[in-house]
Amino acid sequence: MARTRRGLIAAAGALSLAALVLTGCSGNNGNPLSDDSGSKGSSGTITVGSAAFPENAILAYIYADALTNAGVKADVKPNIGQRDRYIAALKSGEIQLVPEYTGNLLQFLDGNATATSSDDVYTALKTAVKDGGGKLDAGEAEVLDQAPGEDADSYNVTKKFSDDNHVTSLADLKNVKTPLKVGANPEFATRPYGIPGLKSAYGVSATLTPINDSGGPNTLKALLDGTVQLADIYSTDPSIATNDLVTLADPQHLIAAQNVVPLIATKSATDKVTSTLNKVSAKLTTSELSDMLKKSYDDKESSEQIAKDWVKANGF
Repeated sequence: MARTRRGLIAAAGALSLAALVLTGCSGNNGNPLSDDSGSKGSSGTITVGSAAFPENAILAYIYADALTNAGVKADVKPNIGQRDRYIAALKSGEIQLVPEYTGNLLQFLDGNATATSSDDVYTALKTAVKDGGGKLDAGEAEVLDQAPGEDADSYNVTKKFSDDNHVTSLADLKNVKTPLKVGANPEFATRPYGIPGLKSAYGVSATLTPINDSGGPNTLKALLDGTVQLADIYSTDPSIATNDLVTLADPQHLIAAQNVVPLIATKSATDKVTSTLNKVSAKLTTSELSDMLKKSYDDKESSEQIAKDWVKANGF
């Protein structure tokens, strides 16, 4: 599903976020939301943008804090909006850096891309970014090292279902004799990695129970009470660990990889900047992302504070 759908998650949390003071630099308190697209980063300063959902804002603050601690001037312009808006901001020079997700960025730049595995997506993405895909000028931007951590659609089952049916992989589902229902957004009925993909890639027949909350509490409830046997939940959602769910392996790479990756204006990608951000990426695992989201959703910590704590804990 499109990366921007994360704005649908935790509606109550979004209401509380809207009440915060709206500012745009990494030294501000709270979890600032800003759409001030009129100002460009000051000379010699890297302005890090973010999409309008907590995880991406946290990553933007991590990038900015790590760069600042490395002696690079950096500030943050968080919650710009959807991908087309922050890519336009990168192109105009309003921002120079943004945390991205490999699979969805590749599809944005090259609608005909077919790569799905992490390495294949990253290889194709480097070429697509260099070419610009009509969204950026050729040679204007580049991606640095991708993180091992990703935030992608994932098929999840309860621990009991996994144990009772000996299921740990999507491939194992073909041996399940009972009818299978999948809880997911309505578009899962036609998406290549949804119901059609289960059949074409794994020979598994399933029906969709449409639940329009992007893997949120209603989807989780349907899984836990047995209304559905599988649920599409984002891989970094803390509810997976909290409820001891089993995320099914995807050996056929049905779902395209969505590794976190810095997208940066080439003119800002100095050796120091590149080295710092690559070191940050190396430590960003899916588990780390999930832990940070738990602090955002459950503990109501600000994106800025979560980032600051992570940067300190990891020695940046």
